[in-house]
Amino acid sequence: MARFTIPRDIFFGKGSMSELKKLKGYKRAFIVTGGVIPKIGLLDKLTAILKEAGMETDAYVDVESDPSVETVMRGKERMLEFGPDVIVAIGGGSAIDAAKAMYVFYEHPHLTFEDIKEPNSVPRLRNKAIFVAIPSTSGTASEVTSFAVITDTNNKIKYPIADSDLTPDIAILDSEITATMPPVLVAHTGLDALTHAVEAYVAKCRSSFTNPLAIHSIAMMYGYLKASYDGDIDARGEMHIAQCIAGMAFTNAQLGITHSLAHKVGGPFNLPHGLCNAILLPYVIQYNQKDDAALRHYANIARRLGLPGLTEKILANSLIEGIRNLIKSLNVPATFEEAGVREFLFNMEKRTIAEEAYLDPCTQFNPRETSVDDLEKILECAYYGRPVTF
Repeated sequence: MARFTIPRDIFFGKGSMSELKKLKGYKRAFIVTGGVIPKIGLLDKLTAILKEAGMETDAYVDVESDPSVETVMRGKERMLEFGPDVIVAIGGGSAIDAAKAMYVFYEHPHLTFEDIKEPNSVPRLRNKAIFVAIPSTSGTASEVTSFAVITDTNNKIKYPIADSDLTPDIAILDSEITATMPPVLVAHTGLDALTHAVEAYVAKCRSSFTNPLAIHSIAMMYGYLKASYDGDIDARGEMHIAQCIAGMAFTNAQLGITHSLAHKVGGPFNLPHGLCNAILLPYVIQYNQKDDAALRHYANIARRLGLPGLTEKILANSLIEGIRNLIKSLNVPATFEEAGVREFLFNMEKRTIAEEAYLDPCTQFNPRETSVDDLEKILECAYYGRPVTF
């Protein structure tokens, strides 16, 4: 038995945040955000919209990148004091992830992170509040996924929380918000979203529900990402939609070893998650195409993108080359060496990264069975720019 879960409502397009004015029957809205959102007027705009809908508001504005357990617990206490019946997260993936975790502990204050670390172990939500997510970046798709990642900074542990009840009730994709994204963020988040879609299309849990979403979002992102990077506002709006479609695909189909490795590489090498995915994706496609089913799916993607090739193998190689050309056009490094990772640091960390990546939840859904040794060799290829031939 399989399951397919998406938000109840998705509002999209310019000015779609104003749809919250129609959210009637609720009394108290608690906003969770961080970063630049309070500084560029978006928090004030959201607060005004919620008040126009007849709600009192309060806000937690101190969510950091890679939100910590401490941040979540502080936010939970604020929620318990305020007693909201609507929780609204606005910002990048960190703000939305933090809000999801706060939501869990607001609804069930007796729980700890250890209680919910296993997939689908969160008790039923929506006893006290509904959840609204408004992304400000075009990449994580946290507004439509059932995942959140919280960091225990003291013990250096990341808690990946996964439960279908974490999927927001309402997602709002307001393209006006994306106008503030700098080009480097457009590139990294866009390539992260492209990786979501490519991995979802070949993952073991792919289905007739997820495949159309994945391949359509790949085509959209392949066509719009460069223009979005160059500042085309309409293209940014299309990318905002495309990454959300990719999110609906991967939250149901799962991911693969590109993400397993990227989850573990970013910390030791101090690199953004999207950049890690961008570097790794071509090498992982080379590795996975040894699996016949994955090869067929990669060839299907290449055909959809209009890339050349008469055989599945040639088409898959065209896909790799097409992705590499896109990465280059966005001024993104093609290897970890180009990204500035020192060789001695790479050699010191690579085995540990491979061991941890092998245990990452995404690994079990990769189309080709893997090993710690293979993951280490993929890392070496992605560092030195060598082809994957094993």
